[in-house]
Amino acid sequence: MHSRPHRYIERETDRVVREELLADAAIRFIYGTLREKAPWFFHAVTGPSVTGVLGFVSYDLALNARISGAGSFIRKIGLKTEECLAPREELDTPRRIFERQIAYWRCRPMDDAPAVIVSPADSRMLLGSLDEDSSLHLKGKFFSFPELVGENHVALRTRFDGGEWAMFRLTPDKYHYTHAPVSGLVTHFYGLDGRYHSCNPSAAIALATPVSKNRRVVTVIDTDVEGGSGVGLVAMVEIVALMIGDIRQCYSECRYDDPLPVVPGLFLRKGQPKALFRPGSSTVVLLFEKGRIAFSPDLLHNQVRSDVGTRFSDWLERPLVETEVAVRSTIARRVNGAGTAAGRGTEECRR
Repeated sequence: MHSRPHRYIERETDRVVREELLADAAIRFIYGTLREKAPWFFHAVTGPSVTGVLGFVSYDLALNARISGAGSFIRKIGLKTEECLAPREELDTPRRIFERQIAYWRCRPMDDAPAVIVSPADSRMLLGSLDEDSSLHLKGKFFSFPELVGENHVALRTRFDGGEWAMFRLTPDKYHYTHAPVSGLVTHFYGLDGRYHSCNPSAAIALATPVSKNRRVVTVIDTDVEGGSGVGLVAMVEIVALMIGDIRQCYSECRYDDPLPVVPGLFLRKGQPKALFRPGSSTVVLLFEKGRIAFSPDLLHNQVRSDVGTRFSDWLERPLVETEVAVRSTIARRVNGAGTAAGRGTEECRR
């Protein structure tokens, strides 16, 4: 399997960065040699039992044990301790580091305008389209659309036919809370069973549509309601990965206070914490109805840059470059005239 370096663009600086892929050699072995020569073992490795054991050994056995050299580990992953709510001395176990809370209201600024759609995570982002005539169309590469939202949800799938999508890849060093990308009313909330495939680029290249094969949670948000973002239905699909055994729904209207389970009828306010991925890497996919949003020009430009070497570009034989985005940063805007809903105020709560 190809071991070419994988690079992405850092949005804030426009810098091209080589990604240090965690356990890259092991992932390439699992999705290359192991998958081909020992499919039964490959099936076991990507199943819930083994991923649960890996997560337990990596994070829970050390839950009450301090990391030797925690400071150097924190520096290695680039964690900015000044963003964290917990004091530096409390960030001394793997789980505490990976499940950290940050002062997002200060360090992740957001455009409050109702027409703005924001990133749901600190992540590396790709854009695409379900419209076969679109230059952003990537048929059958990262996910099967019907499989992603559930084969039985025909009416929902019809709403998103020909629409746009955005995929956000969270690496293990990232802040692992997801935030609401839009304001609106939850109409559907359901889980879909599946495997626990890695979100390393090598896994995507080796395995057809891996994103829609993993266990995932689908939240559908109606934004054409009073106080909503006015961009139609938006589906937010939160997807587990290797060593991720749980997605805890914990929506908070004010910072991280009084978390609520996500259920139909709950109003989600743009930019607020929605869920927490348990340690590891994971993925979020957003689906939008056709003609309701337009992606930010810089993200569209970055994705087709031919001077940035990526494994995705080699695989597709066309440029395909991820951009690193911050949670709550602008990724798209409502198309003029596409909606009439007025957004609720998004000013942070006063404490």
